[in-house]
Amino acid sequence: MTATLEAQVTTPVSAAAPARGRWLGLFAILTAMLMNLLDSSIVNVALPVIQKDIGGSYASLQWIVASYTLVMAAGLLIGGRLGDMFGRRRMLLVGAAGFVLASVACAMAFSPETMIAARVAQGVFAAVMIPQGFGLIRDLFPGPDQAKAWGVVGPVIGLASILGPIVAGLFIKADLFGTGWRMVFLINLPLGLVTVLGGLKALPNGKGDRTGGLDVVGGILAAAGMALLVYPLVQGREQGWPAWIFALLGASVVVLGVFVIQQLRRAGQGKTPLVRLSVFARRSYTSGVVFVVAFFIAIIGFTLALGFMLQLGLGYSPIGASVAMSSLAIGAFLGSAGGAMAPGLGRKILHLGLTIMIAGMAGVYLVFRSVGVDLGGWHLAAPLLVFGIGMGMIFVPLFGIIMGEVADDEVGSASASLESIQQLAAALGVAVLGTVFFDHFTAAGGDAPHNALGGAEQVTLIAAGLAVAAVAIGFFLPKKAREMH
Repeated sequence: MTATLEAQVTTPVSAAAPARGRWLGLFAILTAMLMNLLDSSIVNVALPVIQKDIGGSYASLQWIVASYTLVMAAGLLIGGRLGDMFGRRRMLLVGAAGFVLASVACAMAFSPETMIAARVAQGVFAAVMIPQGFGLIRDLFPGPDQAKAWGVVGPVIGLASILGPIVAGLFIKADLFGTGWRMVFLINLPLGLVTVLGGLKALPNGKGDRTGGLDVVGGILAAAGMALLVYPLVQGREQGWPAWIFALLGASVVVLGVFVIQQLRRAGQGKTPLVRLSVFARRSYTSGVVFVVAFFIAIIGFTLALGFMLQLGLGYSPIGASVAMSSLAIGAFLGSAGGAMAPGLGRKILHLGLTIMIAGMAGVYLVFRSVGVDLGGWHLAAPLLVFGIGMGMIFVPLFGIIMGEVADDEVGSASASLESIQQLAAALGVAVLGTVFFDHFTAAGGDAPHNALGGAEQVTLIAAGLAVAAVAIGFFLPKKAREMH
């Protein structure tokens, strides 16, 4: 998903001779992207089974998801810079190797704490690995040939979004070699091997440019500010919302404010900042940031709560929940084809996609209210298909439209910031809407199915409200997407 978005806002290098073995290099990059995409979708399906095996609270389930996206959000600000400094090939290989080792650690986890620690390590190495792929594709396929590469990348990523949850359910059901849920992480071993061997063979070996240095202090401040924001939102419910939880939320504002001051000071000293804050002076870009936050909180929180309701509340098996939600992924794949209309429609494609999304969520809510705890997977098929189509229509053109009025020399920093904010919004979706779901699910005076259904209903309404807010915010975005040069 993010690869397709990035393709629209980066400027290809000038035309040059095609690189030797470039298709093998592209295959290596694709497997790196797949590891990240699969780990996002596969793990969500496996969470209830993981909890049953290694224990842990409901907050720990949220952390298994949120720790990965939160660390990625902070790490992406530095990961792209590492590629510029030390070479994209080297950093992609380091990231892929580390990601595989962290995946093995996830598969060997014996407690919630060891699982969350391994997920943090995965997030660190993913933040090093993922940003390199976009620049390497431009190096392998310069000029007009770049369209050939993205013509392959887009469908592969769309297919991964469909197969990920289903593969998770199949792995758990098959119990290959007695591994159970652990195979959802071990699948990264062959994928990582392809990335490393293919990358060593076919990726261009750039040396990088270390001029401007690495802003370690800025990275620490950004990570601390994000953690102080997400941690109390996840833990607050189980702790009973004591005063120190709100103190941490206040501290996050202070730390992020210090980060802004530090970035301005670094830029004033002629050093390379992690974020070029000048882009936030553009109303269209700032509105785009708010749009991204609302959109990704809505879709991540909604889909996570739906999966929890099916497995924890209604007793679905992992494969049953995967199949029940498969129409959502199919819809997203179909809707992504609607991105072809973006050049003609501009930001209208976002409004169209959001309208369809809202209609899908309304359909899901009506199913909840009319069928109740007796719902079967087929009850959700049609509304989830509609939701997925609308969601898919937005994924492809979104970043290109937000970047429509950004200056050429700000594109790199602006796109990296958006990628980071997207991951932070995903973590917030898990933290905020996950907490809403579990607040209902653990409420006294009801049974698990009805409590889970009530939580899913509440999350659906909030997600739909965020989508409606995104419709209004969309009018402040540029009318047309940024053109590729």
